[in-house]
Amino acid sequence: MKTSILSEIKKYDTIIIHRHVRPDPDAYGSQCGLGEMLKVSFPNKKVYMVGEEDESLHFMRRLDTITKKEYEGALVIVCDTANEERICDPRYKLGDKLIKIDHHPNEDPYGDMLWVDTSASSTSEMIYDFYLAGKDEGLILNQEAARLLFAGIVGDTGRFLYPSTTEKTFLYAGELIHYGFNRSDLFNGMYDVNENVVRLNGYVFQNFKVSENGVGHMIITAETLKKFDVKPSEASLLVSSLGGVKGLKAWAFFIEEEEVIRVRLRSKGPVINTVARNYSGGGHPLAAGASIYSWDEVDSVLRDMEEACSI
Repeated sequence: MKTSILSEIKKYDTIIIHRHVRPDPDAYGSQCGLGEMLKVSFPNKKVYMVGEEDESLHFMRRLDTITKKEYEGALVIVCDTANEERICDPRYKLGDKLIKIDHHPNEDPYGDMLWVDTSASSTSEMIYDFYLAGKDEGLILNQEAARLLFAGIVGDTGRFLYPSTTEKTFLYAGELIHYGFNRSDLFNGMYDVNENVVRLNGYVFQNFKVSENGVGHMIITAETLKKFDVKPSEASLLVSSLGGVKGLKAWAFFIEEEEVIRVRLRSKGPVINTVARNYSGGGHPLAAGASIYSWDEVDSVLRDMEEACSI
């Protein structure tokens, strides 16, 4: 499949790369790492990376602004997006051909070509794998692409702490750091946190609940977000903070937005993406997301979590 994707890339003069809404470092890393690699590998092609920007990820890369006209006869690649409904920018449908590259379970096999590898720690790891497979066929990896892919790998492995981290992950990360980008600056961009978010995290530590069966949860209302002057996207970054709590098997963050309550699920072992699927969501076995539309649904989610942790 990697060879076939490279063959398709070589056919097109314009390549437009998308990723999922509410992006994380792997979404930006895979999208923009691939884009930077293709730009240096094929300087005569037009390569664009598009979507709604996230201010917290400006340190990684600013995205391109294009019109519908650029999609005419273009190859569109979507990175790190399991479900078609989560693709950022609906214009992805306007291209000539659509390729999906992802490491989530392939529950929505959209696109004309698909490369899905659930054993990969991140889609950024897959993009580096793509480079290795194609470097003798014209692919070039420069320092900027390496920086972006490294950031994506670090972000989706929780700094190499998550079970998705493999021997290959460490090997690839070790090869990427040889490209000489400033890791200190990169880590500062990824992990420096504003004081108000730190204070909200303190509130989380003081107020999260844990059941007898080891299911934890935290409710963050719009009122709480306003009190700490924190955006929902910033609050979502705190979901992993409970990972070190002894006795916790799995946990859920419920974060209120304007018309929806985002549910962030994490686990130390029990499979919880099956829970997410019950609430218009999905994701990895140990890290998933969903949406509910009433606080009355919280108890239902927690019951499903209890069942998942009792298996």
